[in-house]
Amino acid sequence: MTAVTTRPTTPCRSYDDLVAHVRAGALGPDPRTLRIAVAFTTRQAVRHDGRGTGYRNEVLSLRLDEAVGSCAVEPGELPDGALDDCVGADLARLLDHELPAVRVAALDTYLMHVTPHTPQHGARPVALPAGSSLEKSRARARAVVELLDLPDGGTVSTVLVVGVVNSLLEALRSRGLGYVPCDLKGGVTEWGEPVVTDALAAAGRCDALLVSGMTLGNGTFEPLREHALRHGKQLVLFAQTGSAVLPRFLGHGVSAVCAEPYPFFWLDGGPGVVHRYRCSGGAR
Repeated sequence: MTAVTTRPTTPCRSYDDLVAHVRAGALGPDPRTLRIAVAFTTRQAVRHDGRGTGYRNEVLSLRLDEAVGSCAVEPGELPDGALDDCVGADLARLLDHELPAVRVAALDTYLMHVTPHTPQHGARPVALPAGSSLEKSRARARAVVELLDLPDGGTVSTVLVVGVVNSLLEALRSRGLGYVPCDLKGGVTEWGEPVVTDALAAAGRCDALLVSGMTLGNGTFEPLREHALRHGKQLVLFAQTGSAVLPRFLGHGVSAVCAEPYPFFWLDGGPGVVHRYRCSGGAR
């Protein structure tokens, strides 16, 4: 697949730089003038047929007009009062909220509002077929893994996978790519492989990075982006958290993003869509 340079307007060089641009109204309306109408959480527990393990998801989402921005949290981590804090609040206030998840969801909502996932902003839609949660998970995984510009089999490449999703590991295995699974929860993969917990420590022995948008919420995104930039490695992001945030870093450590705004594939058995962004030449 030929990579093309497609990126949103005004890419930013760091997360703090992006937040400063938004606060200053440099990317669109003054965030003090935009108020959140709806705040909600989505919780899921899943165990796919044929899989030996299951997992849970919890996501905070904020709505502004047609835009919905999201940030995943560890299940049970979000205080009950967080939703009340968000409803009716302006985005400038939420960008300074004490909870990282609220700050990330607010930033994602603002950027979804000013740069939705459209071809005009560099997004290339990929259809997900209707089907079971596992079928849609595998379809999304293929869309993500295709963004890695690595040779299949033959020359052995190792990918650091931050945020263990078994369908992603399965897609990497189908391409003959090695991987190091990493997740703050640790444990083992579906195939009994140990899951490391320190992504930055493992990054040095990997050729490319495949990273969840959840790293925005737990503060590990910037060190990984800087590592990819410093060492010239591909950094591909799969993002339900911060789907409108991460394309802003294309060309500044990020080589590609598979963005999946709310509603996510696991919420509906019907057809869906993810949006891919690519930057030619990988991370620069």
